[in-house]
Amino acid sequence: MADHGASKINHDNHLLLDQPLLRLPYELLRKNIRSAHYHIEWDTNAVKDLLKETATNSINQKASKQDVVNNLDQMLARMRGLKRKLSTYAEEENRLYRQSTARVAHLRELSDVHTVEDVKYEAWSRQRLDRLVVDYMLRHGYNKSANALAEERNMLGLVDIDTFVAMSKIRQSLENGSVQEALVWCNENKKELRKMQSKLEFELRCQQYIELNRSSCPKLEAINHAKKHIMPFSKTYPTEVSHIAGLLAYRADTPHEPYASLYSSARWKKLADLFTDAHLKLLGLPQFPLLHIALSSGLSALKTPACHSSQQNQSHQGQKSHKSATPGPGQGEEEESRSHGTASLQTSVCPICSTELNALARNVPYAHHSKSHLLEHDLMLLPNGRVYGKAQLDEYAEKSRLAAGEVKDLVTGEKFREDELKKVFIT
Repeated sequence: MADHGASKINHDNHLLLDQPLLRLPYELLRKNIRSAHYHIEWDTNAVKDLLKETATNSINQKASKQDVVNNLDQMLARMRGLKRKLSTYAEEENRLYRQSTARVAHLRELSDVHTVEDVKYEAWSRQRLDRLVVDYMLRHGYNKSANALAEERNMLGLVDIDTFVAMSKIRQSLENGSVQEALVWCNENKKELRKMQSKLEFELRCQQYIELNRSSCPKLEAINHAKKHIMPFSKTYPTEVSHIAGLLAYRADTPHEPYASLYSSARWKKLADLFTDAHLKLLGLPQFPLLHIALSSGLSALKTPACHSSQQNQSHQGQKSHKSATPGPGQGEEEESRSHGTASLQTSVCPICSTELNALARNVPYAHHSKSHLLEHDLMLLPNGRVYGKAQLDEYAEKSRLAAGEVKDLVTGEKFREDELKKVFIT
């Protein structure tokens, strides 16, 4: 948002989060057109070949009238089948166009809003939050709840339920120990996966080979599978192929690595995650829920070094992290001081320090503040790198009943002699 009060809306920044809203229908349209084109090419070439063969045999009197009629019936049946397939693709194309139109209209509503005080912005923001929640639920398998929320808020055209439900079914099949559905998906998207240099198909074929070795089937069957489906990847993944080849000499209960890991049931979870990553990347979707991305940007605006101090880590994670040379509550901005300075001694009111958001905020950058407002002017630097106002240290030392000439860190509780403190000058 810009300055004119901090209430003016920066539309470009808003749209950064909504790129997937338009990208997914576009990617699905491309996929739909590719599939339709494939069937057109396949069936028309088959009809042309049969027509040419029929005409040649008829001219050379190698085909009877009944043979010609049968061939014509075959050609008509194939073209009728093609028509049915194209009708299905046309319906899907119209659905995607309607979806794109609804999403463009939704984004156009934002362009008519210029300040956050506008009542239209509140309604638009609420709908976007609902979209982010639906996206989060779909990515975590809560498909029925996501569909119910989308229907209740009348925004089925703004969410991608069908896409995520299909992805969820394939992921679940992998977690249940089946690779067939995932292999079918890989075959449908073979060219795109090859361009992405995805390892998914190779890993699925390896898992088939592993299950053949685990079962009581003849070893020759596993060897033939490896020759057909795994050896073509020998130049791309030489180390993995050599491990797979050595698997023939080990039983499923072997303790030796890497064969024990190959036989491990944990590979199914790895395959499910690998499929999910490939699926999202293929459709141009972010790997993380959009809700996390939106939260991260907001958390970054609030985050200060004090949010992940050693005391916070102990209270929220149960373990002590390293102490960094960070300013204390007397040095930061006024709002930050109120949340971290007084509340950190008892219960913090800072959202970043909350149990729910602390872990999510750990990897986001600190807030950038161009202006700082100090509550304390007689700043003192403690040996541990923290900075407090002299009056604040004296008051806390008196409350803690410390000996004369001693001070205590308000956050860590460490004690220091006054002659160890250094005066801080702001430049």
